[in-house]
Amino acid sequence: MGILKIALLASLALRLRSVQAADHEPDSSLAELSGSSQKPNFIFIMTDDQDLHLNSLDYMPKLQRYLGNEGTKFEKHFCTIAVCCPSRVSLLTGRLAHNTNVTDVNPPYGGYPKFIAEGFNDRYLPVWLQEAGYNTYYTGKFLNAHSTSNYNKPFPKGWNGTEFLLDPSTYSYWNSTFQRNRESPVASNGYSTDIISQNSLAFINAARQSERPFFLGIAPIAPHAKGVHMENVSIPYFTNPVPAERHRDLFLDAQVPRHESFNPDNPSGASWIYNLRQLNASEVAYADGFYRSRIQSLQAVDDLVEAVILELQQQDLLRNTFVFFTADNGYHIGQHRMVPGKGCPYEEDINIPMIVRGPGVPRGESVNYVTSHTDIAPTLFDLAGIPLRSDFDGTPMPLKKDALDKLSASPRREHLNVEYWGTNLQEGLIGRDASTGSALGYGNNTYKALRVIGEGYNLFYSVWCTNEHELYEMTSDPYQMKNLFRASETEFLGYNMTKVISRLDALLLLLKSCKGAQCTSPWAFLHPGGDVATLRQALNPKYDAFYAAQPSISFAACEDGYFPEYEGPQQGGCLGYLECWGVSWSL
Repeated sequence: MGILKIALLASLALRLRSVQAADHEPDSSLAELSGSSQKPNFIFIMTDDQDLHLNSLDYMPKLQRYLGNEGTKFEKHFCTIAVCCPSRVSLLTGRLAHNTNVTDVNPPYGGYPKFIAEGFNDRYLPVWLQEAGYNTYYTGKFLNAHSTSNYNKPFPKGWNGTEFLLDPSTYSYWNSTFQRNRESPVASNGYSTDIISQNSLAFINAARQSERPFFLGIAPIAPHAKGVHMENVSIPYFTNPVPAERHRDLFLDAQVPRHESFNPDNPSGASWIYNLRQLNASEVAYADGFYRSRIQSLQAVDDLVEAVILELQQQDLLRNTFVFFTADNGYHIGQHRMVPGKGCPYEEDINIPMIVRGPGVPRGESVNYVTSHTDIAPTLFDLAGIPLRSDFDGTPMPLKKDALDKLSASPRREHLNVEYWGTNLQEGLIGRDASTGSALGYGNNTYKALRVIGEGYNLFYSVWCTNEHELYEMTSDPYQMKNLFRASETEFLGYNMTKVISRLDALLLLLKSCKGAQCTSPWAFLHPGGDVATLRQALNPKYDAFYAAQPSISFAACEDGYFPEYEGPQQGGCLGYLECWGVSWSL
């Protein structure tokens, strides 16, 4: 890298960080809003595999009453990798999966052992919050492959109190194994969501006895599929979620929503998805039953939400506490002919619930600003008055009215990058080997994808490791059924689609291996002069030659983990438009 490029990159990063620091100074109004001079408390409720697009939230009236009506729904909140452990690690570190290198649910590429091996036990959210004066607690599922054999090798750092669910019984629902603080694991006697609810209330009571602010992570497994272990099979297979006894007879007529993408007559998608056969009548009936089990299992979570809010109210903690509700990733059941599962770049898997209630958060509102799980740690830092870390790949979410009003006049970032490595995750009893219970392979699911949502456009773009491409205009095609990648004659924003793709390709090329400010402000790196901040601005014809000169995204192989050497070009031909054309400029 030449001296000019190094200096340009350094000065640009400095400028971006100074702007971010100015935008995210600690909120001086917090004490007034909360009625306390103390830093705010945080409660983070995260379900496992909960959908946004299959209407699961409609079956949770207590969640709507205590959080939806009293807080703000972020309708365009995304996970950046649609699978449990990598998504949770990104959330806890504020870093994308290609920067954590935790890309799977089990070793060698993921799980709790990989989290430890990559050094994150010393540098993730609870450790940082403790350093800032917080008490920290956690109950429920932590990370995949956190088990009865490795729970103390080492213990997860950063927690004042824990009640972890442990493998291999994490997904059993009944009589699962819990591990408290530094004690030995113990098999429980009850329904895991209810136990997690009881643990949560106990932690709130313990937190009330301290003058320090607290963070409480609550992670029930619902509506994840139930794990079933078979002899001589290392990885469990998964069948219907299990509701609490009191909820078994609810919603007996419920069905998977019959949107356009549900078990379509004509195939859609790319890679192995396009070749799936249509589900038959018995498989559709099974999918509906699986769906009912999911929403039944969420009823105990609904009870948990109510219990937590009422306990906060009783302990006089609610007015100074931010409560977040989300999921680690989304879910599909029958969309694009797929059996139950996750891991794909489609909206059902990546666009997930996010509701926030707290001091200064508008009540009963919904917003459409793009946010992601990599924004969670920066958001808590911002609310707690902790300086943002330079290695965060996200930026604080606009929670308060003044921040939301500011974004209405000056739009927030419009992009989101999504990534995945390895095979697709299939659950339920469709598409399985009857003798072993293992899922039948559908091929490698590795891809890089991009969502761009701005004024007048709503796009999805992906490149698979097979070098297949997808492009959907999601205002007119919300269920991603009409791939426009080869429709060069199609016009978009007054330009042919080929020109649009050149911009999307360059944007994704930068984002697929971005770090820090590159991830939150990619247009500023492509156009260091500051004259481009949106896709619409980048489509100006004067940039045609610059984008035409950029290398295309490509894969040399489909791998099960993150190996950059097989993922084609890692950066563009030059840092940005000005440098490419030798234009001098100064900050």
